[in-house]
Amino acid sequence: MFKIEDLGPRPLLLAPMEDVTDVGFRHLCRRYGAAMVYTEFVAAEALIRSVKATERKLQLIDDERPVGIQIYGRSVEAMVEAARIVEQVHPDVIDLNFGCPVKKVAGKGAGAGMLQNIPLLLDITRAVVQAVSLPVTVKTRLGWNQEQLVITTLAEQLADCGIKALTIHGRTRAQMYTGRADWTLIGEVCRNPRIHIPIIGNGDVATADDARRAFDDYGVSGVMIGRATFGQPWIFRDIRNVLDGTQRPPLTTEEKVDVLLEMLRINVERCGERAGVLHTRRHLAATPVFKGIADFRPTRIAMLRAERADELRDIVLRARDMVADD
Repeated sequence: MFKIEDLGPRPLLLAPMEDVTDVGFRHLCRRYGAAMVYTEFVAAEALIRSVKATERKLQLIDDERPVGIQIYGRSVEAMVEAARIVEQVHPDVIDLNFGCPVKKVAGKGAGAGMLQNIPLLLDITRAVVQAVSLPVTVKTRLGWNQEQLVITTLAEQLADCGIKALTIHGRTRAQMYTGRADWTLIGEVCRNPRIHIPIIGNGDVATADDARRAFDDYGVSGVMIGRATFGQPWIFRDIRNVLDGTQRPPLTTEEKVDVLLEMLRINVERCGERAGVLHTRRHLAATPVFKGIADFRPTRIAMLRAERADELRDIVLRARDMVADD
């Protein structure tokens, strides 16, 4: 069975992100150095009801392994049933989302909302661990707010539930994605002699120095990268170059554009043209490849409005020609 602790030295993981970690993006992140990737959030209730858009999130390809499918919900029964459905598509890990802060999730008691009901959070975790044969992991935050920083105690409780790894985002739910992530408590969990599972740190990792600090100063077993990956799956390669002391040259602009167009092709093939274009154009609008182009706003808007794959591809190629040569 897959073990998350076998990901190699100083592993870098792609964070699960709604509308971001689609199949094409995951595939390319793995190619360029991500040790493990995760799907978008899968709503337990929607999966049980066989909602097609939710079922599409379960599409996996062998080249992206190891891959985790992350589920969220607010009842033991729904989470157990969803976990059993997920198990049938054979991911390497089932991850429980106790960290999403957005109102439509946390405000309904799921995701980070679980941090206001720790007994239920633990009941769900224990029940899912017992219900499936796959490794179960958890992603959560420091606590609901600064007055309820529960992570040091919660980490022990979750480990006792039988999870195989814990990812901690260094913010509270109240912070959402504002301010700076606080890694102090993440380091405290890592130093706890009662914790014998891998602890993965998450929050504001955008450079090799950020990743190296997380490993060296806080002692995490792995680093999960989220928003810094938008539109640049090669960020894992760039960070690995520094961590490993390798001398691979950075990708040229033309190579980066080819990667982005490959993402479009994979997403269209796997998700259909409409969904594939929708997913990919978000990455194209966010990619740093086109930053610095004078008067780029009309082109960016055109990317975000494109509805056909050929239309989006033509816009990208025109944008590529607007970038100064490397």
